[in-house]
Amino acid sequence: NNDAITGDVLTVTIGATVPTGFEHTAAEEVKEKIGVDARIGKDRGRIYFPITTDKLFQVHLLKSVDNLFVVVEEDDFYQFKESKEDTLREMQQLASKLPWTNALEVWKLNGTLKKRKGYRKRGNGTKVKSNAEATDATVAETEQQELPQAESAAENQTKAESTADRETSTQDSEEAEPEAKLIKFRVTCNRAGDKHSFTSNEAARDFGGAVQEFFQWKADMTKFDIEVLLNIHKEEVVIGIALTEESLHRRNISHFGPTTLRSTLCYGMLRLCKPQASDIIIDPMCGTGAIPLEGAIEFNSSFYVAGDNNDMAVNRTVNNVSHIQRRRADKGSASGLPIDTVQWDLCNLPIRTGSVDIVITDMPFGKRMGSRKKNWDLYPPCLREMARVCTPGTGKAVLLTQDKKCFTKAISRMGGLWRRLHTVWVNVGGLHAGVYLLKRTEAVFGQTPEDVHESRETVNAEGDEKGAEELS
Repeated sequence: NNDAITGDVLTVTIGATVPTGFEHTAAEEVKEKIGVDARIGKDRGRIYFPITTDKLFQVHLLKSVDNLFVVVEEDDFYQFKESKEDTLREMQQLASKLPWTNALEVWKLNGTLKKRKGYRKRGNGTKVKSNAEATDATVAETEQQELPQAESAAENQTKAESTADRETSTQDSEEAEPEAKLIKFRVTCNRAGDKHSFTSNEAARDFGGAVQEFFQWKADMTKFDIEVLLNIHKEEVVIGIALTEESLHRRNISHFGPTTLRSTLCYGMLRLCKPQASDIIIDPMCGTGAIPLEGAIEFNSSFYVAGDNNDMAVNRTVNNVSHIQRRRADKGSASGLPIDTVQWDLCNLPIRTGSVDIVITDMPFGKRMGSRKKNWDLYPPCLREMARVCTPGTGKAVLLTQDKKCFTKAISRMGGLWRRLHTVWVNVGGLHAGVYLLKRTEAVFGQTPEDVHESRETVNAEGDEKGAEELS
């Protein structure tokens, strides 16, 4: 406590939410950039690592994490009581026993470092609740069993903060003592596990009430200064204080499409294929250009070509690249990016055979874009064209899709051209999808059994057409 008051360097534990499936990738980045070992949480989509407060700014520079929080207390094997009443009573008592001091000190230091919430259009708007009901309904929308979804629900609740609220938050962080003005707070509970006698809403309500009583803070659902997190995964309980106002994945894209990928997921996919200096990397179905744009910024010794057959998608990519270039120029840094944008036919790419090092793309899931039926026609020729442009023996592909059945069947027909190395299972907007890492075999394109079979079919089809013409 004295350390916190005198401003000495503290060592605290930081928790971070990451795209599910890419926990190991995030841990690698933490080791590489901060030099500490990260521990992967029991629940998917979270990592934990120690850090000293003088290096707190480095945490906000991580590219694989979505949201950050400082851990107040964690218990791997919390003994929940049999009855709901006993459990909730114990949670109320817990609030006054927790070591809050260091975490609150980190929260104050973090005020000058965190990214402010961006200007976004309000949706239908959420009614501001009275103080009496604020604590009661703190997490009405976050009761979900899937933690990544619960996390995004909690994030969505904070999106409608006004300019005035941001100014209040800024003033708060600059105060020397948090007691100098009335602190507003909320408790967000993320819970997973089917053996709990209570709901997320009940846990947040009772724990939040005890926090309010202990600190004499004011409960406020939308205009809060502090967000206290109560994360419960089966028997594990982690209590923390949020360090991010909005997810760190909101960094590159200004022109969104119907299926824009989060930048943190793009970063995980790029790290999976390990781009090297002078690599030529293409995204043949780039959409808004989220993947190649993340690559051009973070792995800028490679060159990226973003392409799509849809002119609206190509325009969005061009606009997103221009937006980043303007932002870099405004900051006084070099605005140039190693990226170009092309409109092309995915199955007939204007690229020389064997000239590409890495193909990386988000393939149509057949949900919001295309259909499952169309995927059966699209995936095989698409994978063949990717195999054609990739360098035999060294070329790689990192492909994201939720249509696992169609993709597996298409890959099995490409046995001579692609070899599957690794699959990372991820959660994309609540859908269970796979990121497939493929290696291009040594086989020369046009000489595998699959190619011979395909070419015979083509020749036969052409012969039938010629015969039909002669008959006519």
